[in-house]
Amino acid sequence: MNGRRASALCWGLTMLMAATAAVFLVLGPGRPLPADLFGGVAGAAFLVLALAYGTVGAVIGIRLPGHRIGWLFSLIGLLSALSVLTYSYAEYGLYAADAPFARTAAVVWSSLEPVAPLLVLSLLLLPDGRLPSRRWRPVAGMLLLAAVLLPVSRLFAGGRLEDPFSVLSNPLGVAGSRGALDALDMGAWTLTWVAAILAVVAVRRRLRGSQGVERQQLKWVLAVTTAVGVVVVLDMGTWFIWPEGHLQERMAVIGLAFTAIPVAAGIAILRYRLYDIDIVIDRALVYGALTVLLAITYAGVTLLLGTALGSGSAPATAAATLAVAVVFRPLRARVQEAVDLRFHRARYDALRRVTSFLEDVRAGRVPPEDVQAVLRDVLDEPGLELRFPLPESGRYVDVRGAAVAPGPEDRRRRTPIERAGMPIAEVLHDTPAGERADLLRRVVDAAGLAIEIVRLRVELRRQLDEVAASRRRLVAAGDEERRRIERNLHDGAQQRLVSIGLALRHAQHELGPGTEAGETLEAALAEIAVAIQELRELARGLRPSQLDAGLGSALEELASRVPITVSVDATPERLPVGIEATAYFVACEALTNAAKHAQASRVSLSAQRRNGSLVVRVSDDGIGGASLGGGSGLSGLADRVGAHGGTLRIDSERGSGTTLTAELPCEF
Repeated sequence: MNGRRASALCWGLTMLMAATAAVFLVLGPGRPLPADLFGGVAGAAFLVLALAYGTVGAVIGIRLPGHRIGWLFSLIGLLSALSVLTYSYAEYGLYAADAPFARTAAVVWSSLEPVAPLLVLSLLLLPDGRLPSRRWRPVAGMLLLAAVLLPVSRLFAGGRLEDPFSVLSNPLGVAGSRGALDALDMGAWTLTWVAAILAVVAVRRRLRGSQGVERQQLKWVLAVTTAVGVVVVLDMGTWFIWPEGHLQERMAVIGLAFTAIPVAAGIAILRYRLYDIDIVIDRALVYGALTVLLAITYAGVTLLLGTALGSGSAPATAAATLAVAVVFRPLRARVQEAVDLRFHRARYDALRRVTSFLEDVRAGRVPPEDVQAVLRDVLDEPGLELRFPLPESGRYVDVRGAAVAPGPEDRRRRTPIERAGMPIAEVLHDTPAGERADLLRRVVDAAGLAIEIVRLRVELRRQLDEVAASRRRLVAAGDEERRRIERNLHDGAQQRLVSIGLALRHAQHELGPGTEAGETLEAALAEIAVAIQELRELARGLRPSQLDAGLGSALEELASRVPITVSVDATPERLPVGIEATAYFVACEALTNAAKHAQASRVSLSAQRRNGSLVVRVSDDGIGGASLGGGSGLSGLADRVGAHGGTLRIDSERGSGTTLTAELPCEF
């Protein structure tokens, strides 16, 4: 018979005995019995316990045939079902009907005591069915020895059986051995309790040295076992203050509490949604502690006000309810923080780091764009990246506003971030597991405000960049249109006027000097010369053709036409067309103002690259007092410089000359 068939057979026997036991529990003894601890609801609870162990053991045995805990759970379930069956049958056969083998069933029940050591042994073998190391073999030996000594000490103990079968004497009891066997029984229980303490120590050590799936398995089983222990201790403590009454109900609580252990172990071993368990544990701890504290608050306020206003007064009840409502949210936050500090230190430290970062953002000490670096730091994931959707285009940008597109080789997981049901960003990260997945969700939620601020800043930055780009396009279009007009003036009207002048001069020569018609032609030629000069001045206000040879040459030519001394220091490098034109017009306007209004005698003109920008500086020794708002020419220059993302600054104190500085960002 293979392991799967054996597991199925063991489960079938357990189910059969449980069903039979249920029948005799329903039939019952027919009358109340002294110290009837395992009848009625208590027997039903222990039947549930037997079925839980038997079923989980069968499932483990079928899914993992070589797993020792599967066999151990199947054995515990079988023995537990047999214990309830013999107890219920003995009660029925002795007190309700004269059933055969009822006395034998009572004797068998009194000796079925190996379940407790086997329970502890299963804890020692979790989660893989093996001992933590060889040095734990003595502990396993203690448990196996106790599992043998407990039934032996009961089976051969002389005298009467325990209630409710004290009307019977043990037919297998050895005369005069009661004291020794009772001592043996006590020794077996001592071994069991000592081994239980050591088993808990073993699980805790395994937990500290484990990681990944094994850590989740141990954490889950240890949490459930601890909760079961607390319930059992509290329930057993009631016997010291309330020794009589509702005995079966109190035993039923113990039986149902122990049912949680095989269920938890089965979940851990079969790895069923292990990583949702942290949430269950966390919520149980937080809301359990919160319930207790709120109950204490309610009782305390009610007691204090009841003493002053009278027991059962409505104001006292209302005040207690109000107090609970007021302290609920801050108390929950405190309890959550305490639970995280004690049981989820990594999450606690990460959330504290994010909270500190948000405080720095509110105080203006750090930019919100640092949230990506903070997330990388607290999650220990250097490749993590925040991306923000652009609704109008469906594309994504990074925290700097630069457009990004995932490559085909990018296999990172995408976790969307939403606020008020609206997607605001997504996190690209490595696929997390277990605690890291929960930590990622919590940290991203905690940093949601900073992420939202970054998204708004990114959208604003892109809109401003679009406005600046639009302004640059308008300036470029204007420059191009001016160049077209310049070419048309030079190649069209100006050339036609020159041709007309030459024709008139030829006609004047043919008429000869001293004629009235010759004088008329001379006047016409003078008007044509004035028109040509005006056209040249008009063309000079457009993008000068000198820029075709570079900014440096154009500034040298410009300085030569100014009636004051100008020193020029200009870069010989070629720059973008729009930048060169703007720099030229800044210099032209500054030199014109220096010559016409500043009463300057010397001017210094420089145009050099510094830190990724072209810096144009024009300084004169004139009377000063200029300002950006003082003339339409300077205001227009400021708009033109701003269209390229630059700045225009004027330093002009009266009597100290004027310095005009323009910084134009440009990339090379």
